[in-house]
Amino acid sequence: MIKHVKYSQLGRGEHGWLSSRFHFSFADYYNPERMGFGKLRVINDDIIKAGYGFDAHPHRNMEIITYVRTGEVSHQDNQGNKGVTQAGEVQVMSAGSGIVHAEYNLGKVPLTLYQIWIETEVHNATPRWQTLPFTHKAQANTLSLLVSGYAADKDDEQILSIYQQARIFTGRLTKGVKIEHQLDHQSYLLAAEGQFIINDSESQVLLSRGDGAEVTTVNKITIEALSDCELLVIDTP
Repeated sequence: MIKHVKYSQLGRGEHGWLSSRFHFSFADYYNPERMGFGKLRVINDDIIKAGYGFDAHPHRNMEIITYVRTGEVSHQDNQGNKGVTQAGEVQVMSAGSGIVHAEYNLGKVPLTLYQIWIETEVHNATPRWQTLPFTHKAQANTLSLLVSGYAADKDDEQILSIYQQARIFTGRLTKGVKIEHQLDHQSYLLAAEGQFIINDSESQVLLSRGDGAEVTTVNKITIEALSDCELLVIDTP
């Protein structure tokens, strides 16, 4: 079954320097029917003006994945990690036993990103942070694995690790292309750009830029691009 979550239905946060859309309850947006999706707790679709960002703040026992769409985000934390994640790159922070970090848009253009929080499976682990580019890895008209908590993937240096049995895929599809994708668990899809149709054995949904979709009760979907598009698949318990 597929449940369509339209961009117009998302929660909103407007702070001048920050414009956010919330797929689930977050900050001042509270919807008792949108508290998460299995172990997936947060998806924020953010636009951050140049020169602004989030001052130092703590996290604990959460897997936090940042998918940068345009611009760049500068990260610094109390574990000594420091770096810049640019468009086409993904960063993972396992907050573990506790970490304090700050993130800013120190570039010259607006920063757009998805921030994804997944509940951890291993509590109080040593905090860690890592970032990797995926533009060189991605192949046209396929979905590439970005993030995984599975033991089978942990030795692949081109896959970022988390402490949860989940996987995140991304890909760019050309108009007219149709692909199949296997699912291990229920999944949440994000339409980062363009339009595409999701089909399963029970239903069909059209997603446009900014939309999301919950996919449950099936282990395979087909995705058909109605335009050139970019999407993410978050496969999580």
